[in-house]
Amino acid sequence: MRIALVAGEASGDILGASLLQALKSRLPQVEFEGIGGELMQAEGLESLYPLERLSVMGLVEVLGRLPELIRLRKRLVRDWRANPPDLFIGIDAPDFTLDLEKSLRAVGIPTVHYVSPSVWAWRSGRVKSIRQGTDLMLTLFPFEAEFYRRHQQPVAFVGHPLADEMPLSPDLQAQRQWLNLPPAAKVLALLPGSRAGEVRQLARIFLQTARLLYAEDPTLIFVMPAANPLRYQELETLIREDFAELPVRLYLKQSREIMMASDSILIASGTATLEAMMSKKPMVVAYRLAPMTYAILSRLVKSPWISLPNLLAQARLVPEVLQNEVTPERLAAELKPGLQDAEYCAHLSERFTELHQSLRRGASARAAEAILDLLRAKGVLTSLEEPALEEQNACNGA
Repeated sequence: MRIALVAGEASGDILGASLLQALKSRLPQVEFEGIGGELMQAEGLESLYPLERLSVMGLVEVLGRLPELIRLRKRLVRDWRANPPDLFIGIDAPDFTLDLEKSLRAVGIPTVHYVSPSVWAWRSGRVKSIRQGTDLMLTLFPFEAEFYRRHQQPVAFVGHPLADEMPLSPDLQAQRQWLNLPPAAKVLALLPGSRAGEVRQLARIFLQTARLLYAEDPTLIFVMPAANPLRYQELETLIREDFAELPVRLYLKQSREIMMASDSILIASGTATLEAMMSKKPMVVAYRLAPMTYAILSRLVKSPWISLPNLLAQARLVPEVLQNEVTPERLAAELKPGLQDAEYCAHLSERFTELHQSLRRGASARAAEAILDLLRAKGVLTSLEEPALEEQNACNGA
C-alpha cells in the first residue's frame, strides 16, 4: 500500500504525523511519500520537497510565490499520474491541495481531504469543487460536518487530535517546574505566531503590550516560544535590542508547555488558539494582515468570529482584536481580566473544558478508519492486505 500526502504548514505536519501513526498501526506495510515536515518524516514520510515551500501567509503575499507553487503542483500531478499511489490525502493548505486532489481523482486515484477549508465562513461556492475532487472530507469540528452533509459531500467528523493529546485538567505547577518558572509568579504567555509574516506583524506589538503591563505590575513574567531556530534568532535579537528591560523568557518550541504554565495568553489567531483553549487559560486573540489582504478578506468572510474557541462556542468567549485595532493599549486593556479576575478565569475554564470534551473522539484513529472504509469501498485494499488488517485489529482488541 502506497499513500501520497501533502501538508502545507506546521499545523498540518502535526495532524499528518498522528494520522500516519494510526494508518501504520492498521496497515503495517504502508509506504508514505509527498510533502511534510519533521514530524511526518519521523513517522516514515519520504518528503519530496520541503514543507516550507508551501507555507505562505495571506492573499496578496501568495501572489509572489504563485508561479513556483503552480510549477510544484504540476510536477506532483505529473509524477503521481505516471506512478499512481493507492490514495492521496491533502492535509489543510486547501488552495494547493484541493486542485491537486481534483487532478488526481480525475485519473482514478481516491482522494481524501483532512481539515476542512473555511467554506462555512467564506467562499462557500468551493463546496462544488470539493465534491468534484474529493472522495471524503475529514473534519475536525462538528459544525463543519453539518455544512458538508447539507451539500451532499461525503464527510466524517473525527474530532481533533489535540483534544485527545491534551489533558482535561492541565498541571500548571508541573509545567512551571519543567520550564524552570517560579511556582507563584504571575505569567503571561506571548505567542505571535509561527510564520515569519505573523512574527513581523505581531511580535513587536506583543512586547510593547508586555511593557505596558509590566509598568503597572513589575512582578509579571513573560514567556515566549519560537517555532524554529530562525524565529528564535529573530525574537532574541528583537528582545535584546529593544526590550532588554523586560523579564522575557524565550524558549525554542514548547508552545504547549508554555501555555499550560501561564496564567493568561496573548496569541495570534490560528490553531494555537485551540491549544490555548485546551490549556484552560484566558486569552486575547490578535491578528494583522497586509492592508490589501485584509481589505479583501473583510468583505468576503461571513463568520462573526475568527478564533476557534469562539467558533466552537458560537459565542464571544474571548476577545478578538484585529488589524488597526491591534495596539499595545488595546491589548493590555483586554488582557487585564484574565490576569486579575478569578471569577472570569473560572468561568472560561469551565466553558473551555466543555468544548474540549466535545472534540475528544480519538481523532487519528477515527480518521484512519474512515480512510480504510473508503479504500474498501473503492476496492483498493487487496485480499493480502485485509487479513493483516483484521489481525492487527484483533491485536488491538477491536
